[in-house]
Amino acid sequence: MYKYIKSAIGILIFLTSCNNGDDQADAFGNFETRETIVAAEVNGKIIKLEIDEGQVLKANELIGIIDTIQLYLNFTQVAAKKKSVQAKLSTIDANVKVLEAQKESLETELKRVKKLIEDDAATTQKLDDLEGKLDVLNNQIKSTLVQKNSIYAEIQSMYAQLAMIEDQIQKCKIINPIDGTVLEKYVEPHELVAAGKSIYKIADLSEMDLRVYVSGSQLSDIKIGQEITVMFDKNKDENSELKGIITWISSKAEFTPKIIQTKEERVNLVYAVKVKVKNDGSIKIGMPGEIKW
Repeated sequence: MYKYIKSAIGILIFLTSCNNGDDQADAFGNFETRETIVAAEVNGKIIKLEIDEGQVLKANELIGIIDTIQLYLNFTQVAAKKKSVQAKLSTIDANVKVLEAQKESLETELKRVKKLIEDDAATTQKLDDLEGKLDVLNNQIKSTLVQKNSIYAEIQSMYAQLAMIEDQIQKCKIINPIDGTVLEKYVEPHELVAAGKSIYKIADLSEMDLRVYVSGSQLSDIKIGQEITVMFDKNKDENSELKGIITWISSKAEFTPKIIQTKEERVNLVYAVKVKVKNDGSIKIGMPGEIKW
């Protein structure tokens, strides 16, 4: 009888030691990651889109093209107009040279007449006529130069238009922004898209964040940069463990979210904490996890 009592006491001690909190998680939460939705920047038909859900992409990789025909035609039209205006500029330059030559000839004649007047060999009427003609030439030159400046401004405007069209053409290229895995694909080749329409969603799954919630009494036990143990379900009986780093602790308290199963009551105020974990491929978005330190 004593032997049975001794065995029962031993089992009770073992069960008590298993429930002393050493193997219990300190906080619970779910895994998440930063998701990026890539959208069209221009209107048009998708000519090419070479992605599939689950595909791993590199940053700055060209994965699709939106139709550029209309933009190319606009570019060609503006470029031809610019060339025509530049030809007008050459004509104006030639006209200015003719006027300046006439002015130079008139100024020479004016000097000659002034000398004749000093010698009483010419009348002031001749001088007045020449000065009048010189004023007309100066006004013509000024008017032509103003016209030239106007054409310069028009040409600069066309350069700006061409730059804008080139920018629009570049935006027809669908460039993947980050290294990551395609989570969802929203459109297919040959579909029409408008600027701002979502094309696909991508996220970097090589690192995940476990968002957990800790009570105010636990805050003194953790700090940013601290390495802790992250646990998640391996199967129904076992947990997998990885090392994680605390990267963020909320400065505001909040009520425990309903999706979180904690040891404390839901009405308690808690603080959100993010733990960054290197993903070995076994962690999925939304998967529950827990931490201990």
